[in-house]
Amino acid sequence: MVLACLTACRRGGVTSAKRYRHNGHVASTTAADSAHPQAPVRPNLSSVGTIVFLSSELMFFAALFAMYFTLRSNAPGVWEEQAQLLDVPFALTITTVLVLSSVTCQFGVLAAERGQVGRTGSVLQVGKWGMREWFVLTFLMGSFFIAGQVYEYAELVLHKGLTLSSDPYGSIFYLATGFHGLHVTLGLLAFLLVMGRTYMTRRFTHEQATSAIVVSYYWHFVDVVWIALFLTIYVIQ
Repeated sequence: MVLACLTACRRGGVTSAKRYRHNGHVASTTAADSAHPQAPVRPNLSSVGTIVFLSSELMFFAALFAMYFTLRSNAPGVWEEQAQLLDVPFALTITTVLVLSSVTCQFGVLAAERGQVGRTGSVLQVGKWGMREWFVLTFLMGSFFIAGQVYEYAELVLHKGLTLSSDPYGSIFYLATGFHGLHVTLGLLAFLLVMGRTYMTRRFTHEQATSAIVVSYYWHFVDVVWIALFLTIYVIQ
């Protein structure tokens, strides 16, 4: 999954000169000598792996959406009744937090691209934050979303009687939102892995920056999927 894509980043080739700064050290990578004929450029493994992985995930969620609309067309009365149990304002709140986490994630990627791992000023000086600070904030926002989803499940099961086996609506609701929650959790683990690697190495390298970019692609993907789920389940109903 996304962790496998991060592993592939370690094998991706570097084709241009880049510099990254980490704790006062500068690491550089060099391009091939322009005087020699360039060999055919092979696709970067991390890019190919990310595209293949996200494509497979897209097909998986497309199947869930197809299942949702099929069940809905076969039991419109159940949908009309059970959809009233959902707390739309609460779902909108955690959705907003998750969407904003894509913004903070992208700020972290921009910091990684310029080689800024950690902040260069006070923690209150947001403009001087590095990749770690932005990714920590993204991690906290993603964790808030998962906590909100767990709370919503508890309310629906304990107080409103909507369970996985209660009816087709309950089955597809928990299946679709639950699998998405699992993907968000995997994304949170990927953030921890990327941040952990910056503490384990003395220099911030090109492959670490690539790992941050791969994780951001995955995170944006799960955010877009959730927007589609939110509109389908909570708005259109």
